[in-house]
Order: sequence, then structure tokens, then C-alpha cells
Amino acid sequence: MAQIKLLNKIAPVGVNSFDHDKYEISTDIADPDAIMVRSAAMHDMEFGANLRAIARCGAGVNNIPVDKCAEQGIVVFNTPGANANGVKELAVAALLLASRNIVGGIEWANTLESDVAKSVEKGKSAYAGCELAGKTLGVIGLGAIGGMVANAAASLGMKVIGCDPYITVNAAWHLSRSIKQAATYEEIFKECDYISLHVPATKETKNMINTGTISMMKRGVKIINLARADLVCASDLKEALADGHVSAYVTDFPTEETVRTSGIITIPHLGASTAESEDNCAVMAAHELTDYLENGNITNSVNFPSVSLPASDGHRLVILHKNIPNMISTITGSLSEKGVNIDNMANRSKGDFACTLVDASVEADAETIEKISACEGIIRVIKIK
Repeated sequence: MAQIKLLNKIAPVGVNSFDHDKYEISTDIADPDAIMVRSAAMHDMEFGANLRAIARCGAGVNNIPVDKCAEQGIVVFNTPGANANGVKELAVAALLLASRNIVGGIEWANTLESDVAKSVEKGKSAYAGCELAGKTLGVIGLGAIGGMVANAAASLGMKVIGCDPYITVNAAWHLSRSIKQAATYEEIFKECDYISLHVPATKETKNMINTGTISMMKRGVKIINLARADLVCASDLKEALADGHVSAYVTDFPTEETVRTSGIITIPHLGASTAESEDNCAVMAAHELTDYLENGNITNSVNFPSVSLPASDGHRLVILHKNIPNMISTITGSLSEKGVNIDNMANRSKGDFACTLVDASVEADAETIEKISACEGIIRVIKIK
């Protein structure tokens, strides 16, 4: 029976997606076959020898040591798109919050004690704002969430410009025809009244909003960040708010530098915090783990390629290895020497890492697996059945 450890509270609909005759699921497992996690920090964790996979119930994986896992042959999954609608809806709210001083107006209204209606009519002009229709929104990152935000903004009457150097064909197909695609981020910075960030936190995107990029933007620009705090240099942003170059900043990632700051609206990481999003993420993560543990198929991994083979009656090996020359011949040669004939095979690579699935009518014995494992470049060999 495979063991699944839960590091956070996972939506019951996801936990119940597993066949409980095949899986033990608990928070107290010492050396699990797989882990399900939401926000728990894993960088300082030591992983047991049995751990084959980690499924993040959400899109961001900066709480997981992805590179370390790849080196140890642990496949890390995420759930892109499962929470997209929840984040999209919050992004629409963020656009409105940035446009009209709704938060300030509510706080002021709650201070009124007498003759409230008259006081409201007298003082409301201090909280007036502008409408979204006719304004230009720049969307940086057009994946599952960014694409939905772009489409939603277009339906609200905004002019939308999007930029994503890594956009997939599938993502492009889902964009409204009215959305203009920019070749560079600079085009977004120069032309837009609003900018919404929807890219992962990486070395390349850290502090992508800084004094230099802000200087390219229109005076009075409004910035929405529901992606990750690290995308914006907080000190540079606060300087731009103070001098009026940026008129509003809405973020879903409060920090010590951004809370209690005029011009910044800090939302307590509510983007994916809807019942529907949590259910969708948990179910997708459970299905990814089940397909990998039972069939060796990889879908939505952040450190290994997507690869799959149809179900068969034979025996299957999952071979995780470095993406270096001659690996296929090394694998097939090792199997051939042991008299294992390959019925079907699939190989895919992603960056420095690759995965080869092998189906054979003869089961690979321990000696065969040991021989493959000893080859240069092989990270891990897992026998599925």
C-alpha cells in the first residue's frame, strides 16, 4: 500500500480521490511514497528513500526545493490552471480597488457617527476615482491566470496588451482576438495605465518592477501583483508612490515593507483561497500522483518532462536521468544484455533532466535494475509493475 503524507490541510474531495484500498493517507507518515503540500516550507526537510513525488496543490513551487528533488529523482508536480478562476476574479477586484478608493472610503464611512447620510454626500468626493473602460491594461504573463485576466479586462471595456515570451499554443488559442500582443515588457511599461503581473518568481523575474522599469511607465500607473512579492522591489515602489509616478499598488503578498503604506492595498494572499480553487487543486494533485505512482506517467511536473505511455499488460520501468547524450542506447543496451525485450518506450526531456518509460513483456529483476542504476547519468529507476 502506497503512503501519502499531507503537509497541510488538503481539501477532502482531493484526499477522497485516492483509492483507499491502495493508499494510506496521513499527516504522520515518516517515510512516504508521496507528499501533498500547499504552503508548508520544505527547503529544510530531509527526504526519505521511498519518496517518489511531491504534489503542490497550487501553481507556485517556491516552497519546494525543486532542484534538489530533481537530483534525487523526486518528481515535483503543480496544478496549473486549477485555481485560475479564483485568482482572475480577485484580479478584477484589484483593478477596481486600484481605480477607486473603495478601501479608504469604507474606512472613512465607518468613522461617521451622526447625520451619516449628509456627511457621506459632503465628503465622498475625497474617495472618487476613475472607470476601467477605455483604459489600457498590460498583462505580463499569459498563462492560465494571465490569459483569463486579459479576457476579463477586455470584456470590461479595457484595451488590453499582453506579453509572454513563453506563451503556449494552447494559451494563445484562448485569448480574445481584441488583445494586442507586445513583443517586449518595455512596450507594456510605456503604453499602459494599469499593469498586472502573472509570472512565476524566478531569478529572471525577481524585482522586475524596479526604479528602472518604473521610469518607463506612465505617470500615475497602477500596478497589480497577485503573483509573488519578489517580482516587485518594495523600496523602489514606495519611492515611486511617494513622488506620484505610481498612483496605486495592489498586492496579494503583504510584507513588512508594504503593510500600512499609503497607496498600497495589501490583500492577505486570498487569490486561490476559495472553496472551489482548493477543491480543484486537491483533485488535480491527487490525479497527478495516482497516475505517476500507478502508471509512471508524468503530467504538470516542474522539474521533469511530461511523458506517458498507454496502459499495458506488461511490466513498466520509470527511468529518471540526466539529459545527456547516449542515454537511450545505455538504457536499451542494459536491458538487452539482461534479455529484456522492449515492447514500447517513450522518452522526453526538460532542461537538464529527462525521463524514459519502458514497457516490456519480461519483468526486470533486481540485478537488471541495479545495472541500469549504476550507469552514468541515471538518477533513479522505479519499477511500476
